[in-house]
Amino acid sequence: MSLQRDDAENFARVLTESLPYIQRFTGRTFVIKFGGNAMVDPALHESFARDVVLMKLVGMNPIIVHGGGPQIGTLLKRLDIQSEFVDGMRVTDEHTMDVVEMVLGASVNKEIVDSIHRNGGRAMGLTGKDGQLLLARKLRGNWGSDGQRDIGQVGEVASIDTDVLNLLLKSDYIPVIAPIAGGEDGRTYNINADLVAGKLAEVLKAEKLMLLTNVPGLMDADGNTLTGLSTAQVDQLILDGVITGGMLPKIQCALDAVKGGVVSAHIIDGTVAHAGLLEIFTDEGIGTLITNKLNG
Repeated sequence: MSLQRDDAENFARVLTESLPYIQRFTGRTFVIKFGGNAMVDPALHESFARDVVLMKLVGMNPIIVHGGGPQIGTLLKRLDIQSEFVDGMRVTDEHTMDVVEMVLGASVNKEIVDSIHRNGGRAMGLTGKDGQLLLARKLRGNWGSDGQRDIGQVGEVASIDTDVLNLLLKSDYIPVIAPIAGGEDGRTYNINADLVAGKLAEVLKAEKLMLLTNVPGLMDADGNTLTGLSTAQVDQLILDGVITGGMLPKIQCALDAVKGGVVSAHIIDGTVAHAGLLEIFTDEGIGTLITNKLNG
């Protein structure tokens, strides 16, 4: 198919405007948490795959960490296994963990790998168990209103061995990581995908941590998206009670990553097509940006 004159001119303009960003970010690592509506909407899923393939082709190093909560819930219901949540955390007994591992490590992971292959890229699906990438420990503390509830095989990152990722980053492959890992106690643990993405970005000293969500970003009381925030400003927003509820752990994850050496963290709306590219290749960006610099 040939380009019409107007199409060719628009393509040349976009390419020219993108060159400074491509040069700036060549060889840099981007850790992207993929989940929410972008994962279950076929069009957004394919759009995301094309975007990460493009990033790899122009010399960037995307690493994908994915969730899969809705898919886990669907299979548990089909198997007549009751889903229970305490303080927003899924209670994960042995049977539930088997389903989580099946969904995250097999079906969801392979769907993302396949979509990257369909769009001209090369991807390698991994779990935290592969190459001992992640070591988990049971999430500390008890939960619930009485503080006595054990939520089971829900973990946090105890350590990271990046050898397998470093090999992949030197190749044409895009790592696609399911957030499950073995523990020193021999059990398998489900870890929050935002947390895994943040810890990986921190250890790899990534250029960007990008958390795709179902909202435009961190909002103020008037519904405006806050961006260009320093870590000090985010700390103050938490103290002031501006950041609460489900956004708090996501913001804390981004905050910890930036304080740990990641250049910037971005909370962006995954329901917007090509949201990741808009964040990387435009001055305005999209969503909430957090850096160690005042005013971004």
